[in-house]
Amino acid sequence: MIVNSMAILILLGTFLLFVLLRFPIAYAVALSSILCLLYQGLPLTTVAQQMVKGISSFSLMAVPFFITMGYIMGSGGISEKLIDLANACVGWMRGGLAMVNIVSSYFFGGISGSAAADTASLGSIMIPMMVDQGYDDDFSTAVTITSSCEGLLVPPSHNMVIYATTAGGLSIGSLFLAGYLPAAILAGSLMIGSYIFSVKRKYPKGEKFHILNLLKQIGISFWALAAIIIVVVGVVGGVFTATESAAIAVIYSLIVSVFIYRGMNWKGVWKVLDQCVNTLSIVLILISTSSIFGFLLTRLNVPTLAANAILGLTENPIILALLLNLILLVLGCLMDMAPIILIATPILLPIATSIGISPIQFGIMVILNCGIGLLTPPVGAVLFIGSAVGKVSIERVVKATLPFYICMILTLILVTFIPSISLLLPSIFM
Repeated sequence: MIVNSMAILILLGTFLLFVLLRFPIAYAVALSSILCLLYQGLPLTTVAQQMVKGISSFSLMAVPFFITMGYIMGSGGISEKLIDLANACVGWMRGGLAMVNIVSSYFFGGISGSAAADTASLGSIMIPMMVDQGYDDDFSTAVTITSSCEGLLVPPSHNMVIYATTAGGLSIGSLFLAGYLPAAILAGSLMIGSYIFSVKRKYPKGEKFHILNLLKQIGISFWALAAIIIVVVGVVGGVFTATESAAIAVIYSLIVSVFIYRGMNWKGVWKVLDQCVNTLSIVLILISTSSIFGFLLTRLNVPTLAANAILGLTENPIILALLLNLILLVLGCLMDMAPIILIATPILLPIATSIGISPIQFGIMVILNCGIGLLTPPVGAVLFIGSAVGKVSIERVVKATLPFYICMILTLILVTFIPSISLLLPSIFM
């Protein structure tokens, strides 16, 4: 195996330099790739060829549809319905509104698939509501941002589609099913942490539980939750592909938002589509530029070199699994979610499979690690959104979030060392 050390140094070194200089990730990836290409004497037409190749995938066609569905449902009056449903389920507990926040994120995550959308949509409602009921503003914001990561695991998630494509065409249906139990465990751990704080700080209880109220809210929220059923059951049952299900879900979400819940008019639809185009352009630029980067990583044998280097440190699979999580957590502090998936997966997945971790299980590990990264400075996008929505300083939010980091890390450890958490549902239904 020929090793071109200088080319690898130019590729990775300039990329790291551009990231530290706060270049947009897409530009950092593209510029470092171009410099590496020039050093190797390859034609720059390779850039265009690899960019087109990177986004010329039928599976990736699901990404814009899922993003559009999330925006439409998030702006169409769905948030309030899901909050009412969550309140009917768990609002009676001590610290009831914190529990409602967490459960709402589980429901809403199945619609938006985005932690940022969850924080912006539910946070703008839940944080003021919690503060009015006597909860501390930093605690309310911390609960909101940490619970928003459930949305990354609950399908449909466009990040799962990106991972499935990057990992070599994994079953998207299996990945969708794999996310449910880890998300439920994450929600449970956050609820336990919130309950402990609520008892200690004597936060209020909600109204008593009434089964009739729960049934009523289920009936009201049925139209919103049916979108998840359309996507997941359709894909898992083989009725249609992920791309087809996403397209159908967009049409369905449009009908529900405009004609059933009436939370959006046609003028609002055009505004939402404008937001979708802005988001989608960022995602596709990242995917296309990362394709060049991935091409060069493979050409320079970087995944093999990295695997040999890490496996040379130890043969203990437990330490190696912890090391993989540590690498992903550090990357999460420096980069956004999509580029981590696109760049790290080809390098780390072979190491994970070599120690017996399934590609499906590793996908859940990657997404959960990236979710934690969204809450950590200096790049944590969801952390900044939560701070802005809650009108609380970054320092106070980080301090209030520290106990919830522990809950998330414990969930990550369980997902890492108990494969059945991720693989049980795919093994049953796929």
